Amino acid sequence: MSRETTRTVRSAPVHAFTVLLSPTRRGARLARLLAVAHLGAWGLPVESAAQIVAELASNAVLHGRAQGRDFRLGLTVLLDGRLRIEVGDARGEALPRTTAPARDAGTGRGLLIVEALADRWGVTTGPVPRKTVWAELDLAP
Repeated sequence: MSRETTRTVRSAPVHAFTVLLSPTRRGARLARLLAVAHLGAWGLPVESAAQIVAELASNAVLHGRAQGRDFRLGLTVLLDGRLRIEVGDARGEALPRTTAPARDAGTGRGLLIVEALADRWGVTTGPVPRKTVWAELDLAP
């Protein structure tokens, strides 16, 4: 009798970028600008990714802000043709929800936009007190 071991192998990153930013409007804007600059330098399309970064960074500033704690932006391009966008903050107890806002509401559509643009998205909790909201775009047709 033989024993088989199954192991999940993740794709190695082709490109990776991570930065800590202040949880302010300026930090959210800088996250978007840095994403556009890096994706452009890597020769990748930036429109959808820039919008996703803007929404996730904005949410980190508005809903994930904790005194004295930065938020983290991560961009990873994997060999299998995926772009993974991650925005982590220090409010793990404040999990994102997608709910339809009132018609006349000026806010509340960010995650609906992320859901529409991303091929996949979700939330990873931990280590306490952190959470990471991530979105993936398939780069290959």
